[in-house]
Amino acid sequence: MFGKIKKMNKRIDIQELEPKGYRGMLVLESYLQNCGLSKTHLHLIKIRASQINGCAFCINMHTQDALKDGETITRIVLLDAWRETESYTEEERSILAITEEVTLINQHGLSDASYETAKKYFDDHYIAQVIMAVVTINGWNRIAISTQKLPDIISPES
Repeated sequence: MFGKIKKMNKRIDIQELEPKGYRGMLVLESYLQNCGLSKTHLHLIKIRASQINGCAFCINMHTQDALKDGETITRIVLLDAWRETESYTEEERSILAITEEVTLINQHGLSDASYETAKKYFDDHYIAQVIMAVVTINGWNRIAISTQKLPDIISPES
């Protein structure tokens, strides 16, 4: 019924091997934490992009972070089906559309419709910050998937 579980082998540690490049990613992450994006928006971006990319490590980490910051389990569970629920504001839906289109850039890029919708709710700086957040989490996803970084699963008994 379910596909085979892929055995993950330990691969390189980019942080150890290329610390300058990794620090560059950390600078981007620090920028995102302080640029003015709301925590809710940043969590939605990180979780949704990680879902699209299939990055278990990042989905796990960012879901835990979102829960700590007050996000609800229901909204996290429904995130993959955000278009079919009323659990998200129009502003959040705009951000989720941008997240999907930039993450799947090879399909058609950021559409004019999504961009114009975002302009209704956000100024140019905020839109730029949203795009930078999507770009950054996509970078982290690609590092985690390429190096086969596994999530630290915390059991309910912990």
